[in-house]
Amino acid sequence: MIDDIRGTKECQLKDPMDLFHSGQVVKICAPMVRYSKLAFRTLVRKYSCDLCYTPMIVAADFVRSAKARDSEFTTNKGDHPLIVQFAAKEAQVLCDAASIICPFADGIDLNCGCPQRWAISEGYGACLINKPELVKDMVRHVRSQINNPKFSVSIKIRIHEDLKRTVDLCQKAEAAGVSWITVHGRSIEERHQPVHYDAIKIIKQSMSIPIVANGDIKTLKDAENVHHLTEADGVMVARGLLANPAMFAGYEETPLQCIQDWVDIALEHGTPFTCFHHHLMYMMERITSKQEKRVFNVLSSTSAVLDYLNDHYGL
Repeated sequence: MIDDIRGTKECQLKDPMDLFHSGQVVKICAPMVRYSKLAFRTLVRKYSCDLCYTPMIVAADFVRSAKARDSEFTTNKGDHPLIVQFAAKEAQVLCDAASIICPFADGIDLNCGCPQRWAISEGYGACLINKPELVKDMVRHVRSQINNPKFSVSIKIRIHEDLKRTVDLCQKAEAAGVSWITVHGRSIEERHQPVHYDAIKIIKQSMSIPIVANGDIKTLKDAENVHHLTEADGVMVARGLLANPAMFAGYEETPLQCIQDWVDIALEHGTPFTCFHHHLMYMMERITSKQEKRVFNVLSSTSAVLDYLNDHYGL
């Protein structure tokens, strides 16, 4: 479960809310299944990412199984501030998960936005936006049972067709003590439609806690534009960071140094080959030709990838 347990216990956990009080837009790496793990978080932190989330973890499995804890959560003393995102539908289960994670992370986030069928059928993710009282209850329980006032409790949501319902949900969560809310500006049904940044702005204007904008942010310029459009306190990026982990540092495409850093970090962390290779495929998407992709994307070993990078890029 813990990559460097002694170091983590000795390290100073951080108050994520300090970022929102800095006067700067908070730059956040989204929770991404398979991808926002320790090695990738280590990489984006080198390139001006302020706050990182883990991939979504099912709280019930995490509480019940040491094996799940070992496979789903890894950290070290440099991995802060860190938010662990949970899928949960029962207040006490979320509290139990938060209690386990509390010594090693700076906060938890309740996933109320995942639109995948399996999550919704299990009562997780985006279906929770239709259960504001349950969300309020879960936030309040964690707040009352974790006695560290610096430990943040946030939620990540999608919007309703009727925005009044979303504002009501957010206000109930705020009353329960939520630290901030991340708003993905699409409804459950929407996938690739334009993001409703106007809706995020209305939510922001209705709240007194920080609001984070999420959806279709691919460059630092996009992040600045979304901040301007929504007045949000932070921006959360998923695919944009996969394609360019250095985007928050102002790079238009992945610099070669960032690719070298990924190779070094991934090898140091023992990242499985498939994950190591997939990240490189995303990072090199904009800087390789179709012909190069056909060769690179079918490489099947770490040594073959390293040889390719050395031969083509001098890495």
